[in-house]
Amino acid sequence: MFQALILALWATFCIYDTLGPTFIYAGRPLIAGTVAGLIVGDPTLGLAIGGTLELTALGVYTYGGATIPDYPTGAIVGTALAADASGGFTQQLAIGLTIGIPAAVLLAALDPIGRFLPVFWIHAADGAAANADSRRLTLLQWTAFLPWALVRFIPTFVAVQAGRSVVNNIQDAIPHGFVQGMALVGGMLPAVGFAMLLRIMPVDRYWYMLTIGFVMFAYLQVPLMGIAIFGVGIAAIFMALKYGARPGGSSTQEAAHV
Repeated sequence: MFQALILALWATFCIYDTLGPTFIYAGRPLIAGTVAGLIVGDPTLGLAIGGTLELTALGVYTYGGATIPDYPTGAIVGTALAADASGGFTQQLAIGLTIGIPAAVLLAALDPIGRFLPVFWIHAADGAAANADSRRLTLLQWTAFLPWALVRFIPTFVAVQAGRSVVNNIQDAIPHGFVQGMALVGGMLPAVGFAMLLRIMPVDRYWYMLTIGFVMFAYLQVPLMGIAIFGVGIAAIFMALKYGARPGGSSTQEAAHV
């Protein structure tokens, strides 16, 4: 029960980090799943589940208040339940995705509740502001987060706490072929995620950037970390040439006046 409580609180913090004054990217599936893996004692599994859902969620955001699958909470629930499953890492990963993706979609149905209920806090805050009641206004500001929190805290706690007693039954009920299929889909999801991301990026203008990265990885055998660091340098040079900005952030015109 204690572990379920910690995971539910972590799911709450993930949405708080997305909306609140802090910002450590806890609202991303990769971070949410990895920390959930640390909580349940299997960070590698949490990293794999969160990373797969992260690649699925690339380019997907709540633009205009649109509701999308709650991939961070799905990564938390999937990691927690997959850690209790028997079998090897591949089977646990498949089970985590089998549980995590539907959980993310289900929580998307609850998300409008968390978005709608704070309207009552807003109307009350209007009255507090009209009466210059700063103390009540501050209280309403913080408690308006409760609907957002509860629609994540309660489902996560119930799913993890109840799931620990039934995860073996769920695992036995899932056909072996379906588990293998989910493992195959899990390997395809990163490609789908990157394809979605490339659709919204100006690839036709900067195709040579992809070519450089492909050559470095496929022919020069440069590790991904090395390619990422090289990409940061290329981005800094690109910004300096296009906008006249130095890597430190000031422009060349500003530098001339120093």
